Amino acid sequence: MPRLGTITLIVFLMFVIAVWKTASIPATASASKEIFTDITEQAGITWQQFGGESPDRFLIETMGGGVAFFDADNDGLLDMFFVNGGETPHGKSPLPLSNALYRNLGNGRFENVTAKAGLDKLNFYGMGVAAADFDNDGYQDLYVTGYPASALYHNNHDGTFTDVTDKAGVKNAGKWAAGAAWFDYDRDGFLDLIVTNYAQFSFEDPKHCELNRARAYCAQTAYIGLPLTLYHNNGDGTFSDVSRRSGFDKLIGRGLGVVAIDVNDDGWPDLFIARDASPNLLLINKHDGTFEDVALDADVAYDQNGTAKSGMGVDAGDVNGDGIPDFVVTNFNDQYHSLFGGSKSLPFSDRTSASHLANLTRSLVGWGAKFLDYDNDGNLDLLLVNGHINPEIESTRADVKYKEPALLLRNNGDGVFEDMRELAGTTFQRSYLGRALAIGDFDNDGDPDAIFTTLNGPPVLLRNNVGHDSSWVGFSLQGTVSNRDAIGAKITVNSSGRSLTRWIAGGGSYLAAHDKRVLVGLGPTAKPVNADIRWPSGIVQHLSGLNPRQYHHLVEPAPPVSSNKP
Repeated sequence: MPRLGTITLIVFLMFVIAVWKTASIPATASASKEIFTDITEQAGITWQQFGGESPDRFLIETMGGGVAFFDADNDGLLDMFFVNGGETPHGKSPLPLSNALYRNLGNGRFENVTAKAGLDKLNFYGMGVAAADFDNDGYQDLYVTGYPASALYHNNHDGTFTDVTDKAGVKNAGKWAAGAAWFDYDRDGFLDLIVTNYAQFSFEDPKHCELNRARAYCAQTAYIGLPLTLYHNNGDGTFSDVSRRSGFDKLIGRGLGVVAIDVNDDGWPDLFIARDASPNLLLINKHDGTFEDVALDADVAYDQNGTAKSGMGVDAGDVNGDGIPDFVVTNFNDQYHSLFGGSKSLPFSDRTSASHLANLTRSLVGWGAKFLDYDNDGNLDLLLVNGHINPEIESTRADVKYKEPALLLRNNGDGVFEDMRELAGTTFQRSYLGRALAIGDFDNDGDPDAIFTTLNGPPVLLRNNVGHDSSWVGFSLQGTVSNRDAIGAKITVNSSGRSLTRWIAGGGSYLAAHDKRVLVGLGPTAKPVNADIRWPSGIVQHLSGLNPRQYHHLVEPAPPVSSNKP
């Protein structure tokens, strides 16, 4: 009996220890909700991208699938627009092909209104999209890039769009256009348009390459790069091609992602352009219609060995809280996705290894990239979508896959990232041929949601489940002297001793357009906040006592009256 009592005591103690261990597991590991949930199917999204995959292995087949979050009908709810690819000479679709406009119904579901809107026709092989109000009429318009042309669709205010490409003069004829961004480079109050052209291309010139004795897509270096296109908005519904006047016609390379943001804090928008096996560009606005490329001096053009990486997507944001924009660029496997720390003076600092981005992305081919504060703690986190181009890669590399996972990386506040795969949701434990990535608060609950496209497949719509648990403040800006979308504005929020800087950038990510509203995470505080807004025109507005957990619609004030008497 003493022996039995000892055994009973041991069993009882083991039970107590087990209960104690279970109780001591952090809530985030035991009973937390996933950060993002894939709601594509329940939202009613059935569209799929078609790239025209064929035995010819045209490189363009691997690169498309643009997406935009934008409010097409001004009902206060973000809608979604998807850009299809198209057929190739030997890559035909069994079903009719269409772009897609999905109207947000406000209940977590979307309605396909593409045909009704007049956006269903494919007039060229599609790539990306840029959304903005180019004529300041209060409605968002769409610019769709592709080959061998691009198109501008004007919003008619009634749920329909009109193709005004020829009238506007922005066809970009004969070029393979990839990225595009709206920005007001001369600060005249009208949005101009930058188009990143990729390479010389023709469906009549298939290039032959093999990988492990199988027909494969040729490297990008088999294609000769193209110069950029810059269109100046004349303010009357037309544009002038100022590529030569600005010097952009001399910037030849394989351009892809583009983001417009004020790099040097002089109040004028600059450009960072990610290029594929061509040196990246950092173009500083000279205030006279020209730009200076300082990428070499900034140490962002090449890697440390003097090699131009395979840059695809790019985004800008303040990841370390110093009020200066930093940049992320997605690259090919073995090159790592790059993180460049911005500085008041050149060069920038390469934070790729110190941020842990090198270890996290070594085996990945990256495309869409976007800074976002998914948990509203005030620190900008990072979402990346990845996917290879050659199915044959798995026959030659054990560590590199064709389909690849998306990454949700949490920022510790100093620009060091942690992979949130285990908590992010089932989407981040699967693999995709990810391409374009857009960010926006489609359910208006105060946290950033996401949508990304996949090659030859359906998009993935991700609802954020955790951000609204923290406090936040939102800004919806309406320019008057500035462009109506206030693209180029700088917002600084002061809360609980912290200064948080955000911008309304043009472009960003890869082939994508984003929610123009700005969300600023505040963490646990519930106190009203103060904010300073520098509008694109240069007007500075001071605001105090802004209530958290709501969007504030702000109209640009009139410029101060000059005290100088005539």
